[in-house]
Amino acid sequence: MPTGYLGKTPVFIPTRELITLCPWFVSLYDSYTVPFEKTWRDTVSLLGAPSLRGPREAKLRDFLVPIEDALGGKVEVDANGRFFLRVNGGRMEAALVAEGLRKFAMLARLISTGVLLEQGYLFWDEPETNLNPKLIKVLASVIVGLADQGIQVFVATHSTFLLREIAILTDDRKKKNSRYFGLVASGDEDVSTLEQGESIEEIKTLVLLDEELAQSDRFLDTQANA
Repeated sequence: MPTGYLGKTPVFIPTRELITLCPWFVSLYDSYTVPFEKTWRDTVSLLGAPSLRGPREAKLRDFLVPIEDALGGKVEVDANGRFFLRVNGGRMEAALVAEGLRKFAMLARLISTGVLLEQGYLFWDEPETNLNPKLIKVLASVIVGLADQGIQVFVATHSTFLLREIAILTDDRKKKNSRYFGLVASGDEDVSTLEQGESIEEIKTLVLLDEELAQSDRFLDTQANA
């Protein structure tokens, strides 16, 4: 059990992007009973924090450059809390940007405000949602980069591609700073078995990998019979 309060505010990024909700979500949540999780309210509030300035701003550039390259521009926020992507001298509203890229924009904003800086905590549910493999590679490198700076990152994923990318970036290190967990459903629906290890190979039951291999076998069978 925890023995004290965390020094930094934990950040939770859900499967859905939240930047398009920022202009109105907090006031709506605080004024009415709405069917949204409180974690969404917390994250939207963090997204609205001001950007860092001064010496600490320069430290963020290494994190922001690959994200902005993937986005094709820089994330901006106006006085009303609306998000834009600055592209080729113009501004594109966040709602016009692909949803997967909006999640990159969320990450860029949380980094630029300093929330994900110096011993922070990030919980990210299925970060690969709506991203193509090329962008998932960028995502994996950013996640590992954050961890290298002392940010503790918890990722829940169903993507073999993302899992392997993180493993490629971390498994050959002498000092292990990553750990893998697998929840295996048993016959009793209320009970799951927890598997854990310092490498993917130590997890005996990986449904996402088993199903991908099974699909490959079925695909090869159809090609052989064609």
